[in-house]
Amino acid sequence: MKQLQGFVEKRIQEIKETEVVKQPTEERKTLPIYSGVLKYFPDAIKEIARCSYKGNQQHNPNKKLHWDRSKSGDELDALTRHLLQAGTMDTDGVRHSVKVAWRALANLQKELESGEEII
Repeated sequence: MKQLQGFVEKRIQEIKETEVVKQPTEERKTLPIYSGVLKYFPDAIKEIARCSYKGNQQHNPNKKLHWDRSKSGDELDALTRHLLQAGTMDTDGVRHSVKVAWRALANLQKELESGEEII
């Protein structure tokens, strides 16, 4: 649990250093990360964080928590495999629905980073 708390604290610091925080006040208010995401879905976010931790332990044992993108390239296929088993527990003790959410976030992150315009 301490590792998860450390991860969350580090991530909060990273967010504070992003361009979002440096935007004018009115623009920042249109991005309610805490009140519009974390407060809406606190239990879901905790489970996604736990999924990240367990995945890191599985794919990168004894290494600092990080997203090894070389081992994560088929987000939509993996998401769909887990979606077919939604409502059940995977063998590692993580809900398939949590893995759906993790994969959806991974796909969205990559999509946003690509900078490609959506038609």
